[in-house]
Amino acid sequence: MQRFRDSATALSSGQPCDCLPPLRAAAEQLRQKDLRISQLQAELRRPPPAPAQPPEPEALPTIYVVTPTYARLVQKAELVRLSQTLSLVPRLHWLLVEDAESPTPLVSGLLAASGLLFTHLVVLTPKAQRLREGEPGWVHPRGVEQRNKALDWLRGRGGAVGGEKDPPPPGTQGVVYFADDDNTYSRELFEEMRWTRGVSVWPVGLVGGLRFEGPQVQGGRVVGFHTAWEPNRPFPVDMAGFAVALPLLLAKPNAQFDSTAPRGHLESSLLSHLVDPKDLEPRAANCTRVLVWHTRTEKPKMKQEEQLQWQGRGSDPAIEV
Repeated sequence: MQRFRDSATALSSGQPCDCLPPLRAAAEQLRQKDLRISQLQAELRRPPPAPAQPPEPEALPTIYVVTPTYARLVQKAELVRLSQTLSLVPRLHWLLVEDAESPTPLVSGLLAASGLLFTHLVVLTPKAQRLREGEPGWVHPRGVEQRNKALDWLRGRGGAVGGEKDPPPPGTQGVVYFADDDNTYSRELFEEMRWTRGVSVWPVGLVGGLRFEGPQVQGGRVVGFHTAWEPNRPFPVDMAGFAVALPLLLAKPNAQFDSTAPRGHLESSLLSHLVDPKDLEPRAANCTRVLVWHTRTEKPKMKQEEQLQWQGRGSDPAIEV
């Protein structure tokens, strides 16, 4: 500013003045400002970058969900609830295995209406392994033959009675999860397990007399297990608390569940053939989030139904419940 005053004074006094350099500098500053304004306006007009797209479903490893089921009053209700959770998960194949001599219309119809990719399997639990009326569930572990039947199918030993009958082709990338029909599952759980390389693990809520059971993790590795009952088991985990990479299962053709395993050791009877505890892969934020709950539907009380049946006025048996 002083230079402009000096120039004005020089002009008014008739002295020669070098006015061009400060004028040129001022013009350059204005040009740079205009240029920056134009750049900012162009950035504002530019559309925002597209969000990162998730992988196409065909690029995702398939999740093979193995569910044993057996006939009882709440069977359809349990399977409808589970099927509708599974329908939210992309790239999923449901292996539903009935404990029966032959496929039942109820399960066949439910699978056909589910909209899911499925394989329907059937195998009857041997009489010696079946629970008798009034026996607690721990006397004989339920679902052993059914889970092993699903493993046989995955290994190409056939047996499908409905749905997809061909097993996964060699080289298929996938993961196998054993999902009982009475548990409650978060959709997030399936994405946690999808990229399992060996055996992945996470906590399970409302099990073992605790708020949750699950692996204890330090530095990204499993170092122990939070459990109250028989903590020295090789793998003190619930059936809902782990998933196995399909290639690993196929590479260990003799790995299966042992129906004669001691109480609480059924999971260990399979996992002991597949992985060392130190190599388990913690999921669900290093096993700090519960995404599956060991819920059980209360057995319905049918006292009024029995009375009406005795009177010849029972509910119409043709209506499927």
